[in-house]
Amino acid sequence: MSRIADNVSGQGFADEPIGALESRLIRVMRAIVALAVIMSAVLAPWRVTAGIALGGGLALLNYHWLQTSVRALLSEATVKRPRVTITRYILRYLIVGAVVFAVYALQWISLPATIVGLCAFVPALFVEASRQFYLAIIYREGSS
Repeated sequence: MSRIADNVSGQGFADEPIGALESRLIRVMRAIVALAVIMSAVLAPWRVTAGIALGGGLALLNYHWLQTSVRALLSEATVKRPRVTITRYILRYLIVGAVVFAVYALQWISLPATIVGLCAFVPALFVEASRQFYLAIIYREGSS
């Protein structure tokens, strides 16, 4: 117990280009949404499938808007006009809510299925966490 293994060598993570995490997350989100839509098309009514497709599409759009909003907030160009960027950051929630409300009011979708589709980011995070955990184990240095 007096000796523990070194944490992680930098080899597994240092070679990763900037933006690789975001591109992996968006790819995994797309795959999860596509898989969920295909499975619900086979197993569920069309309103459930439409709800998952709408929720998944809005989740992808929301993630893209989040990226651009945060980049704009952190960039030097917005030092002069941060209010506009903050307004856009909040406006994306209102747009997503309005779209879901309008389509649900028309009874075109299942609201629980839409919420499931909107949660596509969560399994994508679990996939990325599993990947990072795997790499941490593989690139761990010996305990000698």
